[in-house]
Amino acid sequence: MDSRSDRLHIVFFPHMSHGHLIPTMDLARTFSKHVGVKATIVTTALNAALFSETIERDQKLGLDISIRTLRFPGREAGLPEGCESLNSVTSMEMGLNYYKAIRMLREPLAEILQEFRPSCLVADTMFPWATEVASRFGIPRLIFHGTSLFAMCAFFSVRLHEPHREVGSDHELFILPGLPDEIKMTRMQLPSYVRERIDNDLTRMIDESVEADGASFGVVVNSFRELEPAYSEHYMKVLGRRVWHVGPVSLCNRSIQDKEQRGNGNKSSVEGQECLEWLESKKPDSVIFLSFGSMFEFSGQQLLEIVMGLEASGQQFILAIRNKGNTDGDDVLPKGIEKSVKEKGKGLIVRGWAPQVLILEHEAVGGFVTHCGWNSTLEAITAGVPMLTWPLYAEQFYNEKLVTDVLRVGVGLGAQECERWSSERKFLVGRKEIEGAVLRFMVGEEAVEIRRRAKALGEAARRAVERGGSSYCDAEALLAELRSKLP
Repeated sequence: MDSRSDRLHIVFFPHMSHGHLIPTMDLARTFSKHVGVKATIVTTALNAALFSETIERDQKLGLDISIRTLRFPGREAGLPEGCESLNSVTSMEMGLNYYKAIRMLREPLAEILQEFRPSCLVADTMFPWATEVASRFGIPRLIFHGTSLFAMCAFFSVRLHEPHREVGSDHELFILPGLPDEIKMTRMQLPSYVRERIDNDLTRMIDESVEADGASFGVVVNSFRELEPAYSEHYMKVLGRRVWHVGPVSLCNRSIQDKEQRGNGNKSSVEGQECLEWLESKKPDSVIFLSFGSMFEFSGQQLLEIVMGLEASGQQFILAIRNKGNTDGDDVLPKGIEKSVKEKGKGLIVRGWAPQVLILEHEAVGGFVTHCGWNSTLEAITAGVPMLTWPLYAEQFYNEKLVTDVLRVGVGLGAQECERWSSERKFLVGRKEIEGAVLRFMVGEEAVEIRRRAKALGEAARRAVERGGSSYCDAEALLAELRSKLP
């Protein structure tokens, strides 16, 4: 199995944002743990630095995994120095320049594939041209979407049927046609480029990605068969895609150190050990954790409403906030608020990067207020923690419907607006709404049944990645098929 003739070399090419980099790195590490697999991750130097220590630890354990860097053409695309990630983008104009830059990575990737001649390329869906590049060298290209199959099925339902065109207002509910369940949304919960039929580099890339999907070898998904079986079948049979479930990939992180440093590119104001020590002093299921991903920044006014609502609820909480890499917090929280929270002993505020997997796994955490990014959603499912959903942009409103309507392991906080930029948001979620939602979610009777379902799903997630589990077997089946194509 581990002879040179049977050895597989898989190149992973992640999209350069934390939400895609983190699961792709975990995906590469997951595959490298299978016998006879060499994994190479291709990214820029700045992004590689986020994971270099983790990869070095894997190498010391005997895994054949490494990082190959390439230069990011940001300057040629009109981006400022150091903007090598979508997380650094602060406006729509910068975003469009960023998408121009990633198109320029086509030939640098081709040079690496020509040099390595790997057995397979796993490239993010944001690189639709990677299918053509891989085909030049006879290399099968697998697509990684970085979201749920439910979200993909919902995306195609909206794209094919355009049900949002049939309603009379932005807030009128419509049904997403053709799905296994009755899913209702409003026009305001769809991304603006869908609502407004915008034509730009981003929307053209999405169109190209849909076309590249059909021409690729198949799709690897960070999910497991037991989680969304009806949508797995729908995606494969109705949409005609080949799919291998290999998640939850976050479970490849076994040590405390791996979990604490996972994706940690920014200095955090509270170290992982301090979080754990604070949680150790709390009762089981008594703490609510709030985190909204690595890209979105709430306004100071909205953050104040969140903190005031949490304090009024009387519940213990950990609040993670992103504030452009600063750790003083003065630009996002009114002066004196954090000191007040600390003195009352009810909460912990983490500025920058929070050790999310460690926090969610702790028995003291009984609920998670999340933006419904797929990584956060799946990490909560894996930890068996129920969710209070607050989607913000992209496909997050789709993921919310999976959590609340299909899996029934969470309840919606009432978010209605899909908008990437905080400055353009029209609605504020008030402290009274937050207080009421947290109280119902943490101490109400409905929380008991939701928590039971969440814990059962967490157990299923962990079984899936163990030897003989559904995701482990899917990964082995994919590797066997790739081996059958070796010369």
